[in-house]
Amino acid sequence: MYRTARAFEDRLRRDRSPAMVRKILTSLGSMLADAQERGLVAQNVVRGLRLRRPANKPSDARAKGRLKIGVDIPTPDEARAIVAALNAYPRWRPMLLTAMFTGLRSSELRGLRWSDIDFKTGELHVRQRADRYYRIGPPKSAAGERTVPLPPTLTKILREWKLACPKGELDLAFPNTLGRVMDYNFITIRGLGVVEIAAGVVTKSGKAKYNLHAMRHFYASWCINRRVDGGLELPLKVVQARLGHASIRMTADRYGHLFPRGDDGAEMAAAEKAFLS
Repeated sequence: MYRTARAFEDRLRRDRSPAMVRKILTSLGSMLADAQERGLVAQNVVRGLRLRRPANKPSDARAKGRLKIGVDIPTPDEARAIVAALNAYPRWRPMLLTAMFTGLRSSELRGLRWSDIDFKTGELHVRQRADRYYRIGPPKSAAGERTVPLPPTLTKILREWKLACPKGELDLAFPNTLGRVMDYNFITIRGLGVVEIAAGVVTKSGKAKYNLHAMRHFYASWCINRRVDGGLELPLKVVQARLGHASIRMTADRYGHLFPRGDDGAEMAAAEKAFLS
């Protein structure tokens, strides 16, 4: 029973934030505590998870370390190569460009409806998600329900894709050929994986280098990068809202080190000159 609970916790940690994992485990622990009091289960295995966790274990953020450009996040050159390679894959181009330039989670991409895309204002509204079991539901948190601006080129590509998109009752923007929720592994292997290999964005063994979540990381870095480097140079609070993080601390812990210091080289010299003149 403990091993089952531990496996469940490990699965949660792969695609959910530490805060969300704690909430889920706390709720599960409460239900098991009630069941134990009623004599329905012998023990509360969630308490066992906490008791067996090593003391002074570093937090997820410290254990994973900082996200690294070229390791966890595509470099600008890698991102450009992926974008260029997508021209040969019209089936995947709209979805993967949306992933790269809106930062939607994979579940949000799979649950995105055409009614959530406002072509007049050039905005995308995150109102629902599709989980790994293809079930449609609300975003991960209240902050997950948000509005994200669409770059003009992406807006044009989505307009064109809407005409060719498979139709279905769910009104999905990126469905499978039957108009239903698309399988995550199919997107990763048959979509992004194939495109990355074509773009030469591969590991030393020749496999695709990044998973779909790395496209979300790229979007975060694009929002943060300076305009002179081709980024948007947005404030931390705006980046938090764009990504749908529940707290600004989560955004800072994950991406804070990517923000320009503002006291390097030319920036410091300019600030000094302005102050002393």
